[in-house]
Amino acid sequence: MKKIKINMYSEADKVEGQGVGSAYKEQVGIVKSIPEFDVTINGKKNNSYDIRHFHTVNPSFFFKIKKNRINICYVHFIPVYDDGSLHMPKVAFKIYRWYVLKFYNKNDELVVVNPYFINELKKVGIDEKKVTYIPNYVSKDNFYKMKSEDISRAKDKYKIPKDKFVVLGVGQTQTRKGVLDFVEVAKKCKDMYFIWAGGFSFGKITAGYEEIKKAIDNPPSNCKFLGIIPRSEMNKIYNLADVMFLPSYQELFPMTILEAVNLSTPLLLRNLELYEGILLNNYVSGTNNDEFVDLLNKYKNNKEFYKKGQDISKNISTYYGKENITKLWKDYYTKIYNKYPNKHAD
Repeated sequence: MKKIKINMYSEADKVEGQGVGSAYKEQVGIVKSIPEFDVTINGKKNNSYDIRHFHTVNPSFFFKIKKNRINICYVHFIPVYDDGSLHMPKVAFKIYRWYVLKFYNKNDELVVVNPYFINELKKVGIDEKKVTYIPNYVSKDNFYKMKSEDISRAKDKYKIPKDKFVVLGVGQTQTRKGVLDFVEVAKKCKDMYFIWAGGFSFGKITAGYEEIKKAIDNPPSNCKFLGIIPRSEMNKIYNLADVMFLPSYQELFPMTILEAVNLSTPLLLRNLELYEGILLNNYVSGTNNDEFVDLLNKYKNNKEFYKKGQDISKNISTYYGKENITKLWKDYYTKIYNKYPNKHAD
């Protein structure tokens, strides 16, 4: 039987600390495990692949979208407004937005990691019939609960107190990630220890750079910024934590959530509409810093509540397990291949 030839285009792993890069590596890993597919990464023989799957919207990829082949693009963001990721002049943002939407429109099919964004794409003129929802995935081989002695060594390495309740934040240090709220909550929870893994992946053009840099350089005594951590080291970071706290204001589907729930780590998130469809309508959330403080104290002092948080994470991890996501990708590529019979490679 002829294998479907898929060329994955991506430069997501060139910038450390991006969730897009993590999502790319996991997706490629899972698709490579499917025997019906022949997967190439950034292949040069443009006409020898049935499907071109664009993971990033780099200008160098724009002219690789050809009418005689099947073109799929991953939608990791929608630049409809300034979401707090990058700080750029209004004119530059308009050009950036125009380019990204043109890139999406030029593709035959789009994949979103959150069903919430199907309607958002429709609002900017993209036909919803070309959009498919397939959630992110994280391998349990890479993210898992370590033995207590290994966790102890990891705490020694990163100089994390062993007698403290540890609250972890993960992500780029951007305005939309709620970094400043993370610091303010740490100030109000002096009996806990807060650590943040992530940094300025895009340097000084990051939105809120000056204010966030000032907070990172002068954190409260119970708060530590670890900077950008290589993904190969991130499992150790998750094992340091009792709770993962993400006060983000805007997200698609954070890889950090899937990574943390593989360890059954309880979550505390901001109450965002876009989480409802992907977190099984069951997650612990707050709307402001006072609520975050109350919920963290409840996690710390109420064993039953903490156990509930662990159970929620276990359920999310099970739902987004390898078997289910592998089937979704197998069915999707097969369906799209059959949908465009005149665009197959020779």
